[in-house]
Amino acid sequence: MTKKKQQIWNGNVRDAALSILLAVDKNQAYSNLLLHQTIEKYKIEAKDRALLTEITYGTLQHKLTLDYYLAPFVRGKVEVWVQWLLRLSLFQMHYLTRIPPHAVVNEAVEIAKRRGHKGIASMVNGVLRSIIRQGVRSTQEIADEVERLAIATSHPQWLVERYIAAYGIERTTAMLTHNNLPAKQTVRVNTIKATPEKAIAALEQEGLTVLQSAFLPECLTITGGQAARTTAFKQGLITIQDESSMLPANVLNPQPGMRVLDMCAAPGGKTTHLAEKMHNEGAILALDLHPHKLELIDENTARLSIDIVQTAPLDGRKAANTLQKGSFDAILVDAPCSGLGVMRRKPDIKYTKKIEDFANLQAIQLAILANAVELLKLEGRLVYSTCTINQEENEGTVQAFLKEHPNMEAIVLENLPQQLVHEQREGMLQVFPQHMDSDGFFVAAFVKKETK
Repeated sequence: MTKKKQQIWNGNVRDAALSILLAVDKNQAYSNLLLHQTIEKYKIEAKDRALLTEITYGTLQHKLTLDYYLAPFVRGKVEVWVQWLLRLSLFQMHYLTRIPPHAVVNEAVEIAKRRGHKGIASMVNGVLRSIIRQGVRSTQEIADEVERLAIATSHPQWLVERYIAAYGIERTTAMLTHNNLPAKQTVRVNTIKATPEKAIAALEQEGLTVLQSAFLPECLTITGGQAARTTAFKQGLITIQDESSMLPANVLNPQPGMRVLDMCAAPGGKTTHLAEKMHNEGAILALDLHPHKLELIDENTARLSIDIVQTAPLDGRKAANTLQKGSFDAILVDAPCSGLGVMRRKPDIKYTKKIEDFANLQAIQLAILANAVELLKLEGRLVYSTCTINQEENEGTVQAFLKEHPNMEAIVLENLPQQLVHEQREGMLQVFPQHMDSDGFFVAAFVKKETK
């Protein structure tokens, strides 16, 4: 590590976490990207990397709960960085058991001295030591049931209200609780190059602990190491992907020799999954609005030894103006969405989304789907998917789409894990985080018929 990097990083995990949290707060930057950049830039070792990830995500995930706990102990307004330092410290004291509370307080005081002055350090010391003596108040003291659930699980109350109205209190409580659990590390086996058994053996040989999924045979859960740093990954035996996002390719189930369109393809996880389903035989056209993102698809296909994918910088909302109509056997629209299903990996999402975002996104989703209809062959299959849990973007978009396109017919979802078959309704499946211990996801399928 260079001298300059030592000065910036200096081995202080909590200081680095505080910098990430402040950047998220100030710039609405994505925590997962900042965390990855920090780890890579300063080549942070595995032990520190794990703690940095845990306290950064944990503080974000429990922000509203931490503020509820802190409120009785903080008098007057404090600077933003001090508020985040208090949250960061209380998270470690309240949620982690292996770090002695007094050690957390001492570290927080030192950070306060470096970033501020003795007066701030004294205040931080006083607040945290008072919490050690008195403990925090219970969320059970909150009389209103919805407000209590929102604070206890640290989700905005307006979102909790929408979830309860749509899915009921029991399912909502399970989902919100699951959102605060650490996300699993899952990978997809590249079936062109390896069987699940071969991939497991290769990963275990590198010291990782691997379990095959009970839902999808091509999915493996990994602990005890980073999949992206393995030889198995570099050789293209596996791809890092959440399990629920493997559902669209399974539902579309393209066959070898087909001509397939992926309309919102970057970074290429689902594109390459489609290619693997096709045994790398046929043709896939992968579109993305941003040319630089297409490079990610090219990198992925090269690593996985897939050669049937061609990329094109096209806006899916206008694709039918450029591509030949009625020329694709199968189309995947993994649409831009609010991303409410991936809160475990991007906990900052729940604090930045607004109600008006949903309607704006639905208009984009419907425009892409309209182009897909024009490009699809008769009797061709179309799959629509999102990584959100929001009826307006999911069931609402499907209903509006079918109303606008009477030649499109919703069909029963095929190739679902047996455990999820009973969850589908009218050609639609809403996957909640608690279903597969994965991201929240939505999938719907249609077939194109003659115009009525």
